[in-house]
Amino acid sequence: MRKKTFGGVNHEPPTSYPLRLPHSLKEAVAKAAEWDGISMNQFIMLAVAEKLAALETVRFFEERSDRADLERFRQILNRSGGEAPQPGDEVA
Repeated sequence: MRKKTFGGVNHEPPTSYPLRLPHSLKEAVAKAAEWDGISMNQFIMLAVAEKLAALETVRFFEERSDRADLERFRQILNRSGGEAPQPGDEVA
């Protein structure tokens, strides 16, 4: 089956994956999904998507930190000049 694109996002046909969960975990997922007003399938799909996003975020920042120049960072922070904080610059 062909991929469909809507708004720049590829939508592939769903695939099946048999998932074995311990009974206690299945019951916890069922309760959480019911509380959230979604199906167990949607709950598990969202949980997997959130985990993948978290892993991708970690990877992104690890790659960024590998390129960091801490000496240059300190130079920028300690440079002279600039403006003093203005009224309204406070963090509430």
